[in-house]
Amino acid sequence: MKLITWNIQWGCGADGRVDLDRIVAHARQLGDFDVLCLQEVSAAYPELAGCDGSDQFQGLTARLPGYTAVAGVATDTPHSSGGRRSFGNMIFSRLPVLQVFRHLLPWPAEPGVLSMQRLALEATLETPLGLVRVTTTHLEYYSALQRAAQVERLRELHREAVAQAHTARPGDASDGAFCSLQRAAAAILTGDCNFCPEALERTRLCAPIDEATPPYCDAWEIVHPGQPHVPTVGLYDKVQWPGPPFTFDFVFVSEDLAPRVRDLQVDCASDASDHQPVLLELG
Repeated sequence: MKLITWNIQWGCGADGRVDLDRIVAHARQLGDFDVLCLQEVSAAYPELAGCDGSDQFQGLTARLPGYTAVAGVATDTPHSSGGRRSFGNMIFSRLPVLQVFRHLLPWPAEPGVLSMQRLALEATLETPLGLVRVTTTHLEYYSALQRAAQVERLRELHREAVAQAHTARPGDASDGAFCSLQRAAAAILTGDCNFCPEALERTRLCAPIDEATPPYCDAWEIVHPGQPHVPTVGLYDKVQWPGPPFTFDFVFVSEDLAPRVRDLQVDCASDASDHQPVLLELG
C-alpha cells in the first residue's frame, strides 16, 4: 500500500502559478499511490495567490478517475460576490472506502490571533493489509493554544476509534443510518501539522494514551532511526519562507501498524507547492 500526503497550497507552485495538472503529475511521479491525502484545497477563493476561484474539489476529482474522492470542508463561508466558498482537505483512494468521518477540530477563542477552523478527515479503507483508518489534517499555524487542543482531540479520536473497532455493534446494511460498518483500529495520521520535529506537540501526539490504545509513532523514525527529518517546507518558495527549509509534514502510524512500514520518503524535487509531498509504503 502506497500513500502520499501533500499540502498543495491550492495548487500554487513556487512560480506563483496554480496548476492542478502539475499537482497530479508530480504526485504520480513520486509513486503509484493507492491513497492520496491533500491539504489546502479551495473552492471559490479567487483572492488566493494565482487562484481563479474554481472548485478544486471537483477539479481534482475529475483528474483522478478510478479513485474514490472524499472531501472534507473545514471552512464554509459566504463569499462577498455571492455563493459560498470552501477550504479543506481531501482523500483519494482506489481501495474500497468504508465509513467516513469529518471531525471539526477544537478552535478555542484567542483574541487577536489570526486562525481558522481546522478539520480531521477520516476514512476506513479495505486494504491488502486489512482495514486501515486514514486521517488527514492541517493543524493551526498561528495559535499554539489551538494547535495543542487539536492534538489532544486527535489523540481522543484515535482512542475512540480503537475502542469502537474492538466493540461488537448491532446492525447491518439493511438498518439504514444505523448500519454497522467497522472502524479500523490500525491507523495512519497524515498532514501539515504546523509543528517541527522537536516540538512538544509532536511528543504529545506520540505519547501513550491508555493500555488499550496503540500510540501513534512517527513513521520517519521507524524508517530512518537517528536521522533528522528531511525538510518539507521552504525548499523553493523563498518569498513565503526566506529562511532555511524545515519540516511541518508528517506521517504517523499506530504502533500495531508500525511493523508494516517499509519506506517513507520526501520528494525534494517538486516545486508545485510550498510544501513537499511525502510517500509512505506499507507491506
